[in-house]
Amino acid sequence: MCYKIIDIQINKKMLRLILFASGSGTNVENIIRYFKDHPDIKIIGVCCNNPKAFVIQRARELQVPVYVFNRADLYESGSVLQYLQSAETDWIILAGFLWLLPENIVQYYHKRIVNIHPALLPGYGGKGMYGMRVHQAVIDADEKESGITIHYVNTEYDKGDIIFQAKCPVSPGETPETLAEKVHRLEYEYYPKIIEKLVKERYKST
Repeated sequence: MCYKIIDIQINKKMLRLILFASGSGTNVENIIRYFKDHPDIKIIGVCCNNPKAFVIQRARELQVPVYVFNRADLYESGSVLQYLQSAETDWIILAGFLWLLPENIVQYYHKRIVNIHPALLPGYGGKGMYGMRVHQAVIDADEKESGITIHYVNTEYDKGDIIFQAKCPVSPGETPETLAEKVHRLEYEYYPKIIEKLVKERYKST
């Protein structure tokens, strides 16, 4: 099932970003609001692999079109890549997206796909490491700090080149929930700003 993107007549110089998400979508909402009136960058859609995800409702309330797809769309038919191309997508931003992107998308958008991970890579990354699992692993390892890692996406989980990291302390008696709150604050503060910086720098260099 999909909700076809509604193209909006905008300045062709606007850089077009599509967000990928699988869950609640708090980062998606934060990014959409950050770029709402941006003069150079526009969020043109949200792609979601979970038809029950709350991110779909968030996007609709913010008047951003949604495209819902399944595994066959992503990994077999190539329809997700076709959709991205038809929407004239310039960048892909992952914000809580849990599936690995296939090689055809990674190659086509080389160095134009960015993800955020809720820990300090290269530690505590890889398949299955997301959400509270990450925070619990950090606490179990008696780490003194955690944080966020913003990185380029390749064909392996959390293995792309690191772009930016920000840290927060892991306090005595920390729980996964309290650590998640600290990490979320870093995500909300830095992710939109780093996206903006990357996109504008790439645009200037082309």
